Amino acid sequence: MQVGMVGLGRMGGNIVRRLMRDAHSCSVYDRDPAPGINLAAEGATACASLVDLVASLTPPRVVWIMLPAGNATEAAIAEIATLLAPGDIIIDGGNTNWKDDIRRAHDLKARKLNYVDVGTSGGVWGLERGYCLMIGGEKTIVDNLDPIFGTLAPGCGDIAVTRNRDGRDARPTQGYLHAGPNGAGHFVKMIHNGIEYGMMQALAEGFDILRNANSPKLPVEQRLDLDTADIAEVWRRGSVITSWLLDLSASALADDGNLAGYSGHVDDSGEGRWTVEAAIAEAVPAEVLTSALYTRFRSRQEHTFAEKMLSAMRQGFGGHVEPPKSGSVKS
Repeated sequence: MQVGMVGLGRMGGNIVRRLMRDAHSCSVYDRDPAPGINLAAEGATACASLVDLVASLTPPRVVWIMLPAGNATEAAIAEIATLLAPGDIIIDGGNTNWKDDIRRAHDLKARKLNYVDVGTSGGVWGLERGYCLMIGGEKTIVDNLDPIFGTLAPGCGDIAVTRNRDGRDARPTQGYLHAGPNGAGHFVKMIHNGIEYGMMQALAEGFDILRNANSPKLPVEQRLDLDTADIAEVWRRGSVITSWLLDLSASALADDGNLAGYSGHVDDSGEGRWTVEAAIAEAVPAEVLTSALYTRFRSRQEHTFAEKMLSAMRQGFGGHVEPPKSGSVKS
């Protein structure tokens, strides 16, 4: 299929590369021309403007927006909508608030434009590993985009199919899901990220306890000098908590057991807050996820080893770099 990609950052560029590997045709645009030039050398059509991008596509056009949630995405969709024709499709693959998806889909429908929201998980590793996709939109539109989603998804790989799935939708076993109508894709991704906060916090706190097992506050005979890198490594192999986040933790600790390159300042990108808001609206207790979010707030005031662990994991899976320390530059 033919796809126009707007936003060629950490994920947008690699989504284009994965699509081109499977013979999809890609036109690309970014305010910074450099990534477009690089992708053109790999086979993409680099465009100098959104007007040029739309002109390079054959109707019905598919334009994928991969920009930060909020004003940047809102402005791009508003401009692109004026350039498209009835029947064209806009995909938002960023981390948009699901309520904005519902509003946008309604507004674009008045223009006879189609809108699809795609929660995209995979971070900087998606080019090789594939992207887990959570999709919201009308069934006929989502079905027509299946070749794109099938290419981007990781596939079944060596993960056994869950028992008793006979007769169910096969797409989830390939790593992508049509979750429901507009908004459902980003809602599912929002909860995914909320859970991610909780899982990361549990690992971070556990390693903090291990690291402080030789604390002078403990009786001498109860102090343990433990190698957290080796513990992370052994847990990767056959333990109940084996996970990609544990893999990233093991890698970070093997590089530097003190995580000296991290301050422990942990940002949040919005989905954790929205998850807690959804829990409040639904009157669902979410103590772990709420606590994990609040810990990130506190991390910006004082830092523990646990917060350094969180920073290390975030850089590992998403390339998220801590903001520079005040008056210094992070090496």
